[in-house]
Amino acid sequence: MSELNETLEDVFGYTSFRPGQEEVINHLMQKKKLLAVMPTGAGKSLCYQLPALLFENQTIVVSPLVALMDDQVIGLKDLGVKAERVHSGMPESQRTQIWEDFKNKQIKILYISPESLMRNEMLSALKPLNISMFVVDEAHCISKWGSDFRREYELLKELQNHFPEAIISAFTATADEETRADINNKLTNGKGKIFLYGFNRPNLSLAVQQKTNNWKAQLLEFLANRKNESGIVYCLSQKLTEQCAEFLQSEGFNAYPFHAGLDSQVKIDTQDKFMTEDNVVVCATIAFGMGIDKADVRYVAHISLPGSMENFYQEIGRAGRDGLESDTLMMFGSQDLFQRRKQIFDSDASDAWKLKEGKRLESLMAYCDSAICRRQTLLAYFEETCEPCGKCDNCLNPPQMIDGTEYAQMVLSAIYRTGQYFGSGHIVDVLRGVDSDKVKTKGHDKIKTFGVGRTATADFWKIFIRQMVSANYLLINIQRYGALQITKKGETVLKGEEEYFYRKIEFNTPIKEKRIKAETIDADTLDDEKELFSALKSKRMELARKRRVPAYIIFPDATLHQMLLHKPQTLEEMGKLNGVGPQKLEKYGEAFLGVIKSL
Repeated sequence: MSELNETLEDVFGYTSFRPGQEEVINHLMQKKKLLAVMPTGAGKSLCYQLPALLFENQTIVVSPLVALMDDQVIGLKDLGVKAERVHSGMPESQRTQIWEDFKNKQIKILYISPESLMRNEMLSALKPLNISMFVVDEAHCISKWGSDFRREYELLKELQNHFPEAIISAFTATADEETRADINNKLTNGKGKIFLYGFNRPNLSLAVQQKTNNWKAQLLEFLANRKNESGIVYCLSQKLTEQCAEFLQSEGFNAYPFHAGLDSQVKIDTQDKFMTEDNVVVCATIAFGMGIDKADVRYVAHISLPGSMENFYQEIGRAGRDGLESDTLMMFGSQDLFQRRKQIFDSDASDAWKLKEGKRLESLMAYCDSAICRRQTLLAYFEETCEPCGKCDNCLNPPQMIDGTEYAQMVLSAIYRTGQYFGSGHIVDVLRGVDSDKVKTKGHDKIKTFGVGRTATADFWKIFIRQMVSANYLLINIQRYGALQITKKGETVLKGEEEYFYRKIEFNTPIKEKRIKAETIDADTLDDEKELFSALKSKRMELARKRRVPAYIIFPDATLHQMLLHKPQTLEEMGKLNGVGPQKLEKYGEAFLGVIKSL
């Protein structure tokens, strides 16, 4: 048995490596630099922990969060590994003692923040120790093109100058092509080998819903029968985390808010509850999660749009780390999209960064609008392919598809005739015949496709184009500032060799008809209508059993009372009842109308 396998079994308790681990470890054992992009749950920590134990000298791991350091060190100590961490939350006396132990080689692996590591005093103190390896964990933080850029991480680009003999290794769970190149250039001058492993997490189910005015009901429907499971609900704002937690508490969930504005002790207590107790749901901003390594998170819900596909992938990656089936749901609405765009363009970052982040947001919206398998769309963003998963919302309930070949050819022709140099906004203007300064300056008001799509709205064209992106007929070239480009697949439609079908486009517009105000029902009326009430309850129970949800999730008694009072005869009339939103109307309206009409 090799030394690697012996250490794997004797220290970590495993008899075999997970896919990709051995290849990365062997590369490090040859004392070569690398960047490894490995999905959450792939065991990337072992890839540097095991070599660190076999190297003659010590290893330093750079980590962005105290919680992440604590979890890693506790886990290693439990295995008998001499590991420690240093961070500002520790007493000075403790930090001093740890540093003395490290100098005396009583500690094999030291976890430290980038700010602490890159202090001149620390760098000077480390040089005589001949450090074997520096590990940069969550390495996407070093790139301005990554999903979670941190300025303090930029200091790490000087590591290779200070320690030319040391191995520099970087690990992350997500990074697109541009981010990977940026990380590698900064940490290794482009000399590190890039290991890219699959992003597919087959144990996660994926679902997307357009957010209605009653997001609480949507969330409650998703969380039905989940009070005995742990999960995370991501929200866009601090206020929303508190509203969400308060609502879930009122519904019997063990829920807590988590955001940057909370007292530090409150955040620590909440995180401890989440990590050590069962059945805890945290309603959080993105401030929660990077340092979380809880294996049995059974669901992740987004009630607000994430910032990018990278953010989305990272955040859903906190579910199902034990490999068991886990569920995800993302709700999105036009207001979320507006707020995300505002966050980008109100920032102090460069125009180039703003433009690229805007295009990343467009890619996320393409995922939301996708008519094909969600997993295929998600993996395509990370340059991977897969067969339809069979368990996302689009696979389980295929959307209504409409022949859009003529529309698609309009789009493709406009992109082709403008040189494939422009983003969706400009293409939509060309299609709709908008005489903007840019259109006229470029001469695009003279091309054949100018104005061919003026009968459709700008919103329609934007969603239509996003669907073409998600289905790989078009791609958004981030390197060319979001220019739409035609893929090989798109060329077949342009040439008339293939038809194109798109998902029916529905706009989330408010119902203009006045909703019937909730009314109480007296005992006499209830007694007179007991046959109908009993039939309505029976239908509710039947649907609840089919969907395996509590009966009230279908409709509460108060809504059944509205049906008794008003006896709607059409879907339009049913939709005006208090408690009947668009989603429930679509799902259950016909069934309950059938009961009312039968009696």
